[in-house]
Amino acid sequence: MQPLVQLDGVSKAFILHLHEGVRLDVVSGVTFAVAPGECVVLGGPSGAGKSSLLKIVYGNYSCDSGRIWIRDGEERIDVANAEPRRILDLRRHVMGYVSQFLRVIPRVGALEIVAAAGREGGLDPQSAQERAQEYLSLLNVPERLWALPPATFSGGEQQRVNIARGLIADRPVLLLDEPTASLDARNRAVVVELIERKKKAGVAIVGIFHDEDVRDRVATHVVDVTHFAAKAA
Repeated sequence: MQPLVQLDGVSKAFILHLHEGVRLDVVSGVTFAVAPGECVVLGGPSGAGKSSLLKIVYGNYSCDSGRIWIRDGEERIDVANAEPRRILDLRRHVMGYVSQFLRVIPRVGALEIVAAAGREGGLDPQSAQERAQEYLSLLNVPERLWALPPATFSGGEQQRVNIARGLIADRPVLLLDEPTASLDARNRAVVVELIERKKKAGVAIVGIFHDEDVRDRVATHVVDVTHFAAKAA
């Protein structure tokens, strides 16, 4: 089975221009692949480069060397060298992403935020609306809040809206950056169930989970990012 995500020799360093150009090496030679239905979890301590790797795959960060292959139908796209327009197209149709923080247009209600993500991901308006209602209900966001902007919500409620928005569309690749970090046990269990649904549907998932119980339940295998720690020159 051909992988939907494949990293070949990916390396990344940051140049700290406000600190006299100090070079901060993050990772070197990262290589792994994710097939349909697999959930590869990035392991390692805070600061190891896990979130940076997700942002590299999504195209938010560039990489210094290596290839990031994303399969779009019969075509393989190298995110490391793709044009910005092509990366945006991958985000619309191929790659879903749940970050640690909810960033949305102010004053737009939670239900519309989630439904809009579904429409952008290819769902028709009615299906997007119905699935948005389903996901917000599953994630225990009270219906009385659906018309309100998430800026008025608690941190946990905002993250549940964030998860619903990231999972609503039927994209074949899903990137998850600590989606359960601010959730209680009840809602962590819901997220695990939603991830399992995605795996059964053949989605390739790359995730970061600091909750050991969640990681153990969803991981197909774990890639220890510390094995790719960049060595100082």
